[in-house]
Amino acid sequence: MTSGRVIVVGASHAGAQLCTSLRQEGWRGEIVLVGDEPVLPYHHPPLSKTFLAGSTGLDELLIRTPAFYATQDIRVRQGRITAIDRAARRVQFDDGETLDYGKLALCLGARPRPLPLPGGDLPGVHALRNAADSLAIRADLASARHVVIIGAGYIGLETAASLRGLGLAVTVLETAERVLQRVTAPAVSAFYARVHREHGVQLRTGVTIAALTGTDRVRGVQLADGEVIAADVVIVGIGVLPNVELAAAAGLAVDNGIVIDAHGLTSDADIVAAGDCASHPCPFSGRHLRLESVPNAGEHAKVAAATLCGKDKAISALPWFWSDQYDLKLQIAGLNTGYDEVMVVGDAERGRSLTACYLHAGRLIAADCINRPQDFLRLRKLLGDRQSPDRAALEALLSPSAAPVSARETAP
Repeated sequence: MTSGRVIVVGASHAGAQLCTSLRQEGWRGEIVLVGDEPVLPYHHPPLSKTFLAGSTGLDELLIRTPAFYATQDIRVRQGRITAIDRAARRVQFDDGETLDYGKLALCLGARPRPLPLPGGDLPGVHALRNAADSLAIRADLASARHVVIIGAGYIGLETAASLRGLGLAVTVLETAERVLQRVTAPAVSAFYARVHREHGVQLRTGVTIAALTGTDRVRGVQLADGEVIAADVVIVGIGVLPNVELAAAAGLAVDNGIVIDAHGLTSDADIVAAGDCASHPCPFSGRHLRLESVPNAGEHAKVAAATLCGKDKAISALPWFWSDQYDLKLQIAGLNTGYDEVMVVGDAERGRSLTACYLHAGRLIAADCINRPQDFLRLRKLLGDRQSPDRAALEALLSPSAAPVSARETAP
């Protein structure tokens, strides 16, 4: 089937790619892309970097130009869908309008996890997920001197780097004992903690936050021991929650995301899902998981579009990610879950580049590469080809262009 109407819900990375891939795969029918923002789909990673700093405009972030959607006969409609009637193959918008579909694609994304503390809703407290969030933060920064960031994950550290570039005093608070604790080895955490402190960030880990203080707007962050850290602006980056409510209300299978099979199909054969909202069977981990990354959204979308066009395509790409902070580009290949050893190439205590190879039972399963693009390309290809070299092979592959390999570090 390549005719009829496809409604793509969510003008996200996944939504934009799905529309594009539908045409590439031969869909001849109507495509309607529904988004709840008054702008075409745009790249999100710059929101915590160049866009927040004001050096990039929203028009420069568009994934596709307005002319592309017109040329490809993709109708873009602003609105919010509040219900799916699967039996009637119909969706309902928040303004009461309904629209029938032949196929439906859910690219609903995720939303920031709220801070469940007193004062979390004060003016001056921000999350950072979309362009409106970034613009609101930028407006508040005009009269700010000291910013507190809650959460030392990727979004928190990327934002800290951007704000230091603007000359603001920045404190980062993290409840875990080290930065990036959920996703990296201790050596990588130590590398980033050092770099941020060298750039003037006040970084405090292992702290418990009791409340945000202020009356008319936020004025500080109170810790459990009573200390109050002054703040003109607070940015909360403590993770996200997948937007699954619409799917769950329609009776679709949901488990830490909308459950899809290897072809992008939900529990309804006429509905696919893609991106941050979807939990897929990962061939590299042997289990269902939900990944929050642009490459994953693109892979999901391409597979789902092929499936809607009746083609046999499965999710198969190696998961990979990136993060830009200061002059550092971190590129991650694979999933390090279950690692029991880390081989570190480079100097975590003084250098500006590093490769951390994650091993399980003596074999490579993932790698973090900081300012080492050649290492990343080599290791990503090996992992993507299902090759898992041992430590000796990795030393021969990586050490010629880098500092001596460090002593072995076991998993915490």
